[in-house]
Amino acid sequence: MRHILTLDEITPTELAYLCALTQQLKQARTTLNHPTPLVGRTVALLFEKPSLRTRVSFEVAARELGATSLYLSPQEVGLGKREAVKDVAQVLSAYAHVIVLRTFSHALIEEFARHSQAPVINGLTDTHHPCQGLTDLFTIAEALGTPAGRTLAYVGDGNNVAHSLLQAAAKAGMHVRLATPHGYAPDPKIVAQAQCEASATGGSVSVLTNPQAAAHGADVIYTDVWASMGQESEAEKRRTVFAPYQVNGKLVALAAPHVIVMHPLPAHRGDEITDEVMDGPHARVFVQAENRLHMQKAILRFLLASESTASATHMPARQLVLLGA
Repeated sequence: MRHILTLDEITPTELAYLCALTQQLKQARTTLNHPTPLVGRTVALLFEKPSLRTRVSFEVAARELGATSLYLSPQEVGLGKREAVKDVAQVLSAYAHVIVLRTFSHALIEEFARHSQAPVINGLTDTHHPCQGLTDLFTIAEALGTPAGRTLAYVGDGNNVAHSLLQAAAKAGMHVRLATPHGYAPDPKIVAQAQCEASATGGSVSVLTNPQAAAHGADVIYTDVWASMGQESEAEKRRTVFAPYQVNGKLVALAAPHVIVMHPLPAHRGDEITDEVMDGPHARVFVQAENRLHMQKAILRFLLASESTASATHMPARQLVLLGA
C-alpha cells in the first residue's frame, strides 16, 4: 500500500512513469474509449477546504476509470472534532479503496495515513500540494519536451504549491529559481532536500529575492496567489509586500522567447498576475488546469491498478522521462 502525501515519497522513476501514463490517458480520452480498470472501486473525497479543480478532477477521473466517488464535507465528518482522526481513518478506509484528503494541517494527514487501511492522497495541506506538483511537471514536459535542464522561475509566496513544485522539478533535473520576499521563502528543510535531489539529477535549486533575476532566460515562469486559504486576514499586508513580484509583461519579456507561464488557480488577476499575461500567448494556465484530470487518473491507477505499479517498478526512468512536446 502506498500513500502520496508529499512528492518526497515519489522516486524519479515513478515521477516519470506518472507523466508518461498521464500522456497516454489524455490521448485516450479524445477517443472516448478510455479503459476502466477501477470498476468496483470506491474513491472517498474528504475535504475540509473548498475546492474546484481537485474535487471535480478526482470525481470525473474516478467515474471515467470505472470507480465510484463519494464526497464528504467538513460538516459531515468534523475530523478531529466530532470524531478522532484515527477513528475516522479506520472507518473510512474500511469502506473506500482510496481516500483523497484535503485539509489544513499536514500533521493531520500524516496521522490519518498512519491509521488508514487504504491509500491516502494529499489533496492539499498547508505545506504540500503533490497532485498539483505532478500536474505541473507533466504540463512542462508536454509543452517543452524533457524537463531536465530547463529553468523554472517561481515568483511569489513560498507556499505549499511552491514546495511540491520544487520537489517535482528537482527530481526531474530542472534548474529551479525561487524568488520570494524576505520572510516568505519556502521551508528551508524542503529546499535542502530538493537541493540534495537536484544534485543527483543534474538540476539545481536557488532561493532569491529578486524576481527579475529569477525570470531572466527562464523556460517557465510560475506564480500563485499571495494569500492562500487561511491567510485571508493577511491579504492587504501581503498585497503591499508582494507587489514587486507581479508576473506582468515586463517580467515575461526577461524570459526565453518560448517561455510558458503557469498558475495553479484560482488567480487574483491584477495582483500576482496581469490579464495581459494570463490571457496572453505564453500562458498555459488552462491547459495546466485541464491536466489535473488526466494526472488524477494516473495517480488513481498508480495506487489501485496492480499492473500500473508493476510497470512503474520495472520501466527505466530514462525511457519514461522523454515526453515529446
